[in-house]
Amino acid sequence: MSGKTVVVALGGNAILQHNQTGTAAEQIANVRRASRQIAEIAAAGYSVAVTHGNGPQVGDILLRNELAKDTLPAMPLDVCGAESQGMIGYLLQQSMQEALRAAGLDRPVATVLTQTLVDDGDPAFGNPEKPIGPFYTALQARRLREEKGWRMVQIPGRGYRRVVPSPRPINLVEGEVILRLFSAGVIVIAAGGGGVPVVVGPGGTLRGVEAVVDKDRTAALLARIVGADDLLILTDVEYVALNYGQPDRQDIHGMTVHEAREHLTAGHFPPGSMGPKVEAAIRFLEAGGERATIASLDSAAAALAGRSGTRIRR
Repeated sequence: MSGKTVVVALGGNAILQHNQTGTAAEQIANVRRASRQIAEIAAAGYSVAVTHGNGPQVGDILLRNELAKDTLPAMPLDVCGAESQGMIGYLLQQSMQEALRAAGLDRPVATVLTQTLVDDGDPAFGNPEKPIGPFYTALQARRLREEKGWRMVQIPGRGYRRVVPSPRPINLVEGEVILRLFSAGVIVIAAGGGGVPVVVGPGGTLRGVEAVVDKDRTAALLARIVGADDLLILTDVEYVALNYGQPDRQDIHGMTVHEAREHLTAGHFPPGSMGPKVEAAIRFLEAGGERATIASLDSAAAALAGRSGTRIRR
């Protein structure tokens, strides 16, 4: 393992853009773009681990479940999450190997299908809030509540959607395997979509649960497990900003953990967008990480070198 280590957390835009339909060709093109950035980081001498979002892909899998429910048995959410990890991991592995060869690098790439340990007593299980899957009519939502016990919430102007718990990650079941590969110089793709959430059952057995773990929280955990110096969170904006979307928007090039917490408390970073990313950066730094940077995908290598993005420091 080299002296410089980084976990790169790819946002959903690295795999599927907001205005795209989700074809294989679109997703491959996006992943290739992301892979070129990661290859540039590896060429700068970094040992790299990669994690990624999976929201649109899991949503598509759940929609297929719904459309085929009269023909094929639907799979539970944990299995759908594992499916998405395999699909995205395959695309990333192939694209990254191509980008590394183009950069003249001989580095192996491997995906580890990852289970994320959560506490079955986590308060999130009593208060599901994470929307997933397709939108339903009021009649469909009522039927799903009655038949499956799903919790449904109304999204104004769009219909009803299922919500599931989002418990905090405790550990990665495959953490030791990931660390061994990372230490041997492998570019590891792990914990996609936050990992498949599992709880410990009788006799130490693991059981998948109907939940979604926040991918940014898991990225911070992955970075701690591999002992990364840097956590690089890539999204679709160049900088973290105060008053985002307002005329008095103010881009932030750097801030301390204390300042980040103050801005969170003031409501500048909403829970559904920038909030989890800033919280993940704080957790990583408080656990001993050196640097955390939030930046756009296209400026990944520049952001890691300190020339772009928002850097958060202890």
